[in-house]
Amino acid sequence: MTRPLVEEALTGSVISAFFEVYNYMGYGFLEHLYANAMERELIARGHAVGREVKVYVEYKGEYIGTQRLDMIVDEKLIVENKSTFQLAPHARRQLYSYLRATNIEVGLLLHFGPEAKFYREVAQPRRRIIHPNSFNPANQANPADPNSLVESEAID
Repeated sequence: MTRPLVEEALTGSVISAFFEVYNYMGYGFLEHLYANAMERELIARGHAVGREVKVYVEYKGEYIGTQRLDMIVDEKLIVENKSTFQLAPHARRQLYSYLRATNIEVGLLLHFGPEAKFYREVAQPRRRIIHPNSFNPANQANPADPNSLVESEAID
């Protein structure tokens, strides 16, 4: 018996949106333009999209830094966009790092290169995320509440 993919319907919808955007725009634009088009396409498909999401990472209960995620879809999927000619070897590791820093299990790396390609990463969430200057355990993020784990910032 085959085990279903994590968030199969959601990842399928995002992959479909990726090909829609790629088929319309083709290769050669900067990453932020593809991200803008993906956001519009995903919203048109009924998804909630967070852009340039800042995630606070902790080590043993202390804040150690942040990571900025390109996109979170429906609070269940991390999307990392790349538009380089050749995908850098560290790109998949970057996405995996984002997954490990959140309570999200699955991510997609979308490569808007000369050929449209995507990569799916799955990781068991193992890290807690906290907001800076909230070292009092009573003020720490609740891992069961995704809204307490990330903070969105608009980037112009």
